[in-house]
Amino acid sequence: MIDKAIGGYFGLELWNGEHYHKDAIKLNTARNCFEYILRTRHYRKVYIPYYTCEVMLQPLQKCGIEWEFYHIDKCFEPVGHYHLKADEAFLYTNYWGLKQKCVERLATEYDLHLIVDNAQAFYSPRIEGIDTFYSCRKFFGVADGAYLYTDSLLNDEFEQDRSFTRMQHLLQRIDDGASAGYAVFRANDDALTNQPIRKMSNLTDSLMSSINYEVVKRQRRANFEYLHKILGSNNGLYIPEIDNIVCPMIYPYLTSDAGLKKRLIENKIFVATYWPNVFESCELEQLEYHFADRIIAMPIDQRYGIEDMHRIVKIINIK
Repeated sequence: MIDKAIGGYFGLELWNGEHYHKDAIKLNTARNCFEYILRTRHYRKVYIPYYTCEVMLQPLQKCGIEWEFYHIDKCFEPVGHYHLKADEAFLYTNYWGLKQKCVERLATEYDLHLIVDNAQAFYSPRIEGIDTFYSCRKFFGVADGAYLYTDSLLNDEFEQDRSFTRMQHLLQRIDDGASAGYAVFRANDDALTNQPIRKMSNLTDSLMSSINYEVVKRQRRANFEYLHKILGSNNGLYIPEIDNIVCPMIYPYLTSDAGLKKRLIENKIFVATYWPNVFESCELEQLEYHFADRIIAMPIDQRYGIEDMHRIVKIINIK
């Protein structure tokens, strides 16, 4: 615990509020939440989707646990059913916060052997008894941080992380713009690889308790709804009605326009690819490969309003 000094220079002006996930275990990264689950549950094997980030393999490799990939269908739901043994688990990704209904179904199907990756679904509720984890930096301007819900606890005493050296890209974006800080952002992302499990840093803790979560949720939902109203008829994906979505991470847009992603980036609308590693693990004709290649992740977060969404739509409609 850091001693509270009185006087001297000012620090960041942060509101002393509450965390959204105030009852969760606060750790440094989502992948370390996954490792925590693996260590406390002593699984021998985990089923994971082909369509997920490659960093999810790191905890499995560190713990020496076997894994097997499974396919998803066009609605991002698992293909088939697995008869799990006592020492096996099934990991499911709540894609972009759109698949809570599927999570609920899988919870009845696999019960306590289900692990829910809510890294892209910050606002989606945890189902009682189901191991679930969340990422902070997928939704908010922080360098790290994650939340874990589990009923099985480790006895380890973890060190507290320190985040101030990872903040340059966040600060530089304010002064110099997004492009200037991108290389530092990538370096920070790489620096999180194979980090040991640590408690959430004081800095990230303070930042995460300074957010107006209801305003963020409202803005994301409004932006998502606007894009879907205009683009939905041309979207190759099935998108649930907004009433069935707690709060989305992005608006996923499946397009046949091969040049759209390049056109958006040239117009300073930066869209991520989820996930490049899929190109190596899947064949060209497989659905996951098609998703990674053609789904455009439209930004709909709390920094933007309807005018920004209209700008995105205009670029999409340029042929």
